Amino acid sequence: MKRKTSNLSKGILLTYMWIFSLSAYNQPINFTIHIKERCIDMPVSVSVNDLVGNINIDHETLTLYEITASGEKIIHSQLESDYSSRLWFILEGISAKNSTRKFSLKIQEQDSLNKLDTGILIHKSGENLTLDRKGKQILSYRFSTMYPPEGVSPLFKRSGFIHPLWSPGGEILTRVQAPDHYHHYGIWGPWTLTHIDNRKVDFWNLYEGEGTVQFAGFLSETVGDVFSGFRALQQHIDFGAKGEDQIAINETLDVRIWNINEKVRVIDYTTILNTPLSDGIMLDAYRYGGGIGFRATEKWTKDNSTVLTSEGKTRIDADGSNARWCIVEGESDVVEGRSGILFLSHPSNRAHPEPMRVWPIDANGGRGDMYFEFTPIRHKSWELKKGNSYVLKYRMIVFDGKIDKETAEMYWNSFSGIPDIQINQKNKL
Repeated sequence: MKRKTSNLSKGILLTYMWIFSLSAYNQPINFTIHIKERCIDMPVSVSVNDLVGNINIDHETLTLYEITASGEKIIHSQLESDYSSRLWFILEGISAKNSTRKFSLKIQEQDSLNKLDTGILIHKSGENLTLDRKGKQILSYRFSTMYPPEGVSPLFKRSGFIHPLWSPGGEILTRVQAPDHYHHYGIWGPWTLTHIDNRKVDFWNLYEGEGTVQFAGFLSETVGDVFSGFRALQQHIDFGAKGEDQIAINETLDVRIWNINEKVRVIDYTTILNTPLSDGIMLDAYRYGGGIGFRATEKWTKDNSTVLTSEGKTRIDADGSNARWCIVEGESDVVEGRSGILFLSHPSNRAHPEPMRVWPIDANGGRGDMYFEFTPIRHKSWELKKGNSYVLKYRMIVFDGKIDKETAEMYWNSFSGIPDIQINQKNKL
């Protein structure tokens, strides 16, 4: 297993590696994964402790193989030890409902391994962190402040958002600072109607001058064979506090791109919220706020774009309804002629199946521009209390061409399901 990581996470990995070792044990460890529902390209992980116990590894490599009818096939794998020691890999292709897949973990010298290269790399400029795969850009995260055009109120400035997001064929799917909504920033999720000590604070409509969201620093960056990504601290700033501006919400944004294939991009977008305010903050029920918001390319209008939800709703009736997933797609300049995003809401999210905001078909003076959002506070307020952390998990499947509802269901099963993993006790350490 080849592992690449930034300097920020090298120390974590090296600290971890002394915990266990297989140097005195050269038997493969076999395990079986039982798939409950039909899924596609499913990221899975297994506890390293469960596999190898408390043994020390030094100068050796864990290598994962899938056992197939035609023999053993080497599989990309990646060790994650930021939170717990887990080995990640992908169940490639389609896995049938109630099927099993078998794997073998072995110890091999580095020189004996086939070289694996993720192709997903991180590049930083003075303004953006950008991830690309084999030279094709995937997404940029804007960490530097973006100012509005000249002549527009500077209140519209902000940092900490994703733009551009590219389709596999290179189509830019996001839009920022649209003249009709200068506060729209690609893919982002500030909270709109909130209350702090009975005082309204709006972090979404920046022109109100009540609050904003800003990038506060990178917590980690990772490049590996199975996933690459970053974790950033974003702060919701309250301008109306007595004295100096105050932090109302600390948000950890965790963006992870899975190394699956060149036809689709599988991107996890996880936000972890906590408040330092002694009396907490109330996120009031409203049609906008938090979750994950998407202002689509200016190319998409009511005439050339569509919406389809897991409940069969379309652009006509999706707004205000609940869904497990939603396909948002439209015309593009790629060979296939269409591009889009399948948005997935995790079952652990608040108010799942999750309420949505979908702009009506006559939005923006009848053009029908596209806007989509999973909005966990649409129908019910949410109180954040000091000392607690609150997690929202989303996955985006970015594609060219079209995705049908059967494929969307498979991707949702891959995101929502937890397969059973059975370790061969004969070989377990």
